Amino acid sequence: MRKLPPLGMLRAFEAAARRLSFKDAAAELHVTPTAVSHQIKQLESYLSLKLFERGTRKVMLTAQGARLYPVLREGLDDFERALESLRHKPGGQLATLSSTVAFMARRLAPRVGAFRASYPDWQLRLSASNELVDLDGEADAAIRYGSGHYPGLVVEPLIQDYFAPVCVPALAVAARAGLDGVALLDFDWGARVRDDPRTPSWRRWADLLGGDIGLGQSLSFTDEIHAVQATLAGQGVGLLSLTLVAEELASGALLRPFEALLPGYRFDLVYSPRAVERPATVRLREWVRQEFAGPLSAPAAGPAA
Repeated sequence: MRKLPPLGMLRAFEAAARRLSFKDAAAELHVTPTAVSHQIKQLESYLSLKLFERGTRKVMLTAQGARLYPVLREGLDDFERALESLRHKPGGQLATLSSTVAFMARRLAPRVGAFRASYPDWQLRLSASNELVDLDGEADAAIRYGSGHYPGLVVEPLIQDYFAPVCVPALAVAARAGLDGVALLDFDWGARVRDDPRTPSWRRWADLLGGDIGLGQSLSFTDEIHAVQATLAGQGVGLLSLTLVAEELASGALLRPFEALLPGYRFDLVYSPRAVERPATVRLREWVRQEFAGPLSAPAAGPAA
């Protein structure tokens, strides 16, 4: 039997050695810096030698670490290439795209036919998750929603998102006074960004207009899709992503009665730099650009209800 340490220890060391940062390695591997540090300490214990000199703000390889790093890097590269050659063999073409649950339901799922038409020899697998996935193993590319800062990944900006009140025409909300007595719908962003000053909310939108809008009548959902569905059902005025309801605004099923809008976060296509020439990633990049890439400017207001 080969006497090798667990792969997790080796991946943590290779990422930290390549970046000379436990924090950046953790971001790449989607774990905490503490987890990276723990894996490396276990590897050092396994080898009975020190691999890093740990400073206050940075780490440096020891002489032993510098000897191990290029050998391990080349080995992992060879391992990845071998797996890719098997994973993407002719006749078994599978492209996996990860996305947030809301973007998957509202924008991606209705467009799968376009992918099949453009790439009939490929099978598209859509993976919906609001958590970060491993783009070296779990997916070939992802559409992520956030600040656009994803260390260790290639980032292609797609859509700058904006939020504004929208409603069905039957509610006849034509002015600010029309919001009185109407349920104001929104959703919980979650603990990670709930208190971020950039996160859209009815309070921030009211501040744009310079006053109160009866926020006591608000109704909040734990899921963004449920807020969209309630708005489409005429249950109130929803403060929604204009990206997610773009088709309903274009068709007139929803109206945007106010000019004022709030910038949201950004939709980006992201993938591993090691997947730039991966056939599945190339196909996904081509398709996503065709379907979604466009100007990142603010949308104009629609007609009043």
